[in-house]
Amino acid sequence: MGTVAQFREKHRDRRRKERRSGGLATAATFAVGVVVGLLVMSEKDAVLPLLTSVSQSFAALATCNIKGNVSYNTGERIFHVPGQKFYHQTVISPSRGERWFCTENEAWAAGWRRARR
Repeated sequence: MGTVAQFREKHRDRRRKERRSGGLATAATFAVGVVVGLLVMSEKDAVLPLLTSVSQSFAALATCNIKGNVSYNTGERIFHVPGQKFYHQTVISPSRGERWFCTENEAWAAGWRRARR
């Protein structure tokens, strides 16, 4: 069993990686796994339309760069757009109800407010 310091360092490293990848590394790994699994289990002709759909979905995911964050202090739902002060420090945790948005209108419609800074 590791020490508390080792646990904290491991957690910091994971969060740094998430910040750098913007959460897309996990999605890319999942998408590649799905594609490989389908190629192994299916015929090539049946997989082609699905591969096209997966690649289009992944391209859309890559453009969804608005971060929907839930405040630890108030529970308020706030979205951050690229260029704002805390955008790069904000890490999305889907388990806490946080998510990505593709447009500001989508975030507003879902009931989130824009970050003030």
